[in-house]
Amino acid sequence: MNIIEAYDLRKEFDIRVRAGRFKRERRTVAAVAGVDLVVQRGEMLGYLGPNGAGKSTTLKMLTGVLHPSGGRVSVCGLAPVPQRTTLARRIGVVFGQRSQLWWDLPLRDSFELLRHIYRVPAAEHAARLRRCRDLLDLDAFLDIPVRQLSLGQRMRGELTAALLHGPQILFLDEPTIGLDVVSKQAVRGFLAELGAKGDTTIVLTTHDLADIERLCRRIVVIDHGRVVHDGTIEALHARYGSQRRLVAELDEVPATLPDLPGVRLESAEGGRLTFAVDRTAPIGTLVSQLTATGVLRDLSVTEPEIETVIARLYRHTPAPR
Repeated sequence: MNIIEAYDLRKEFDIRVRAGRFKRERRTVAAVAGVDLVVQRGEMLGYLGPNGAGKSTTLKMLTGVLHPSGGRVSVCGLAPVPQRTTLARRIGVVFGQRSQLWWDLPLRDSFELLRHIYRVPAAEHAARLRRCRDLLDLDAFLDIPVRQLSLGQRMRGELTAALLHGPQILFLDEPTIGLDVVSKQAVRGFLAELGAKGDTTIVLTTHDLADIERLCRRIVVIDHGRVVHDGTIEALHARYGSQRRLVAELDEVPATLPDLPGVRLESAEGGRLTFAVDRTAPIGTLVSQLTATGVLRDLSVTEPEIETVIARLYRHTPAPR
């Protein structure tokens, strides 16, 4: 079942720009320029793009914060803007540095106030809070005012606040930005377990591509307001010619090196050989030929970093005219 459906979704803004020394003129800028997006219930989707690509604008239209300039959109079977109040009870949102917690109240009191705002039965609220307390280690700072919490503690509180009313969809905009390594691991582990259960659809936007690699099977990449890739990370690697690295440790360099299509020797330092291997190249044959030399001590294969692949995608995507 599709929980999000957007077809030819558009958002334009009118801005005023300088057109001379004393004159300004109005110009229309397309922040989102015809996005098609279908998300199934229980899916965990990574929504990527550079600054200004239209990621946050898309999320704001899906959550009813912004009215689309064109296209059709449905979230949880509802029209986000006309039915925003009803939709708010079915979605959870964590937007960057914008907090839904009360700054001067202990974290526990913020959770209790949210229970009344969303009219959640006490038993359901207690069960969800107990689960979040266990998975996010909240107990140590539940009674501390929000303003005294560290960024990592506050983000764990924000995630909990977004989930206590049992939303069908969780929208996350940069949930790990600025967090230390320990806090990032806690948040990633929590989201991984939440996604594995399949009860909550998660839409994640982030510049931390490690989040995407560890959490999302499907990614949608947007640039200049348009979708430029929709599929798996593996398909993205294949589409943009990503290369793996094979590093062989040899007792001595053999007289004859493997000569295979799609395989290129990058470096040779003593007995350490590094090969760049295309994704369609016969890596098994390469390993067999190196093993046949009889001097192979160690072998390792590394996958390309997704940052490199995304950068290559942007270089291949022309700006709209």
